[in-house]
Amino acid sequence: MDIQSIVAADIARSIAELYSGNACDVQLSPTKKEFEGQYTFVTFPLTKALRQAPAQIGQTIGAWLLENSSVVSAFNVVQGFLNISIADAAWVGLLNDIAANPSFGTLPSKEQSVMVEFSSPNTNKPLHLGHLRNNFLGDSVSKILAANGYDVVKTCIVNDRGVHICKSMLAYRMFGNGETPESASMKGDHLIGKYYVRFDRELKEQLKPILDSIYTKRDLSLFSETQQTQLKIHLQNLEGLEVRLSQEVQQLAFDEIAALGFNTEISLESAIDGKIKWKDVLKSIDDADVKIKERKQKELQKILKSVLAIEEEIDGEKDEVKDIAQTKAPLMLEVQQMLRLWEQGDPETVALWSQLNAWVYTGFDATYKRIGVSFDKTYYESNTYLLGKEIVEEGIQKGVFFRKDDSSVWIDLTAEGLDQKLVMRSDGTSVYMTQDLGTTDLKFQDFQNDRQIWVVGNEQDYHFNVLFAILRKLGRTYADGLYHLSYGMVDLPTGKMKSREGTVVDADDLIKETIDAASTAADEAAKGKLEDFSQEEKDALFQTLGLGALKYYLLKVDPQKRMQFNPAESVDLHGNTGPYIQYVHARIRSILRKAAELTMTLEGPVSATQLDELEQQLVFLLSQYTQRVAEAGTDYAPSYIAQYAYELAKTFNQFYDKLSILKETDPIKLHTRLVLSKTVSETIRKSMGLLGIEVPEKM
Repeated sequence: MDIQSIVAADIARSIAELYSGNACDVQLSPTKKEFEGQYTFVTFPLTKALRQAPAQIGQTIGAWLLENSSVVSAFNVVQGFLNISIADAAWVGLLNDIAANPSFGTLPSKEQSVMVEFSSPNTNKPLHLGHLRNNFLGDSVSKILAANGYDVVKTCIVNDRGVHICKSMLAYRMFGNGETPESASMKGDHLIGKYYVRFDRELKEQLKPILDSIYTKRDLSLFSETQQTQLKIHLQNLEGLEVRLSQEVQQLAFDEIAALGFNTEISLESAIDGKIKWKDVLKSIDDADVKIKERKQKELQKILKSVLAIEEEIDGEKDEVKDIAQTKAPLMLEVQQMLRLWEQGDPETVALWSQLNAWVYTGFDATYKRIGVSFDKTYYESNTYLLGKEIVEEGIQKGVFFRKDDSSVWIDLTAEGLDQKLVMRSDGTSVYMTQDLGTTDLKFQDFQNDRQIWVVGNEQDYHFNVLFAILRKLGRTYADGLYHLSYGMVDLPTGKMKSREGTVVDADDLIKETIDAASTAADEAAKGKLEDFSQEEKDALFQTLGLGALKYYLLKVDPQKRMQFNPAESVDLHGNTGPYIQYVHARIRSILRKAAELTMTLEGPVSATQLDELEQQLVFLLSQYTQRVAEAGTDYAPSYIAQYAYELAKTFNQFYDKLSILKETDPIKLHTRLVLSKTVSETIRKSMGLLGIEVPEKM
């Protein structure tokens, strides 16, 4: 029974009968909590066609529904909003349908396949917090699409070659002294990550005199004529930006900033003195109340908007200068030579590359297993980086690409607002766009998917806009089925993660920290109830709670939003968190176990004729599950499912606090509440399963 469809059909029928055949597309929405009812129909769009006031239309349709609909029990009209209450008999019938359907929430097959590519790690460092958001998002979207009836293929491309990989290889060769994961008692990915950080530290030392020559001495003689011209432009831009920044700082509302707190006032002084960056001032907001903290951060962001924008431009110019300076650093010259040797197949270089990557893969596999993520197919950049060159030649023949005087190949996308884009260097070597063109073709050849989805951070928005535009211009039949699931970065209280500097929070460390926090929170909340658990059972429970906390916290936020992860908040058992929902599930399973011990039956259909308001709310929420799954699949939004699971758990807790279950003496009410409880627990399990989160049977 689909009550919403029945109500919509009844409203359409009422309009046809009452208004002489006028038909309309009936859209219903859940009634706002401050009004009575479950579904709301907005009558404003009908006023012109029906020539009546919205409230009058609502009264007329509502009265007709009372007389003619089998599921409507009452209605009320607030201005042009017709709020409809559903009869208890309809809710009972719906509950029986849901309880009897083990595949409830899974939509019919769409006979279409979707590829979801996510994770995309580099083999020079371990997975970090940003990778966790990526993995959880990709895995959850894959599960949601499968529930929507799609045949899903999960893929990962490993970035296992290139300059960044050679950096850790060179550092290991220079400083490793034969160290292995076993001798260092470290996971392989952590060991190689250590040498990536070591390389960056050594490179910084080499860059100091070079950058000093550029900025302080204005001596550019080390560089080519072209580089000197570029550096002069960047230095001139920096001078102008510094003047603009100083002017904007003088215009700041210092009193308003100081009013946001003592820490912020101190940070403000440090930023003015040049001791910290202006963006670091945003991290100075500190308030125990999360909502107040968020409000203050928004206020400060607004006050500092122009200053932060200029600072970002300054950072961009400095990065350009640094990139040019690196071309003269001895370490970078050695890295370039190592990459050339690898591409030429030098046995010693390839052997080192193979050994270090093997250690990293072992480390990755352990992390993936721990977080419950797997792939149907893994691609490696070392196997795909030469792909795409034939596509470039094809594009030249079709007039999609053009050669410049230096023999480099470009595409002009200015008409699409994307400027000109390099697709092959003048020496015939590939750029990332070249290999992405080839890899996208390869993936389609391998699986013939109707859709390909990339789960990649929003810093790559431009890249994917260009990639998709090129493939459309090349006439690829699959081009309209390509989608970039862009998501915001994850920050910590100490700011954005940078793996080169070694300040990144490794995924393994964060998982351990969250599991430890979950175990502490669970122990405190249990008040001795975990004494019956064996140590193995406790460890399994804490792992379930910790991973649930981490996944839920990262998935409950809209993917588009940049977010800050707070381990302490994530394990709170009294808020919108994974452990809270897991606790509610465990509570229900405990009730059902006690019911079984008391030989209370859940067999047979519910026969209640009256339901409490909270029972109605629970059945209504259960009825929304399939729609929420469909909406989450359409928008690639696990946050919809997270919010639904929280609403369902919170409503069950209200139901549990108000109404007796096991002590209910009326057998019909008892049976109804047991069936309802079981159905809620199963729907929570399904919802959390779509997020990749396990739910415990007991806590």
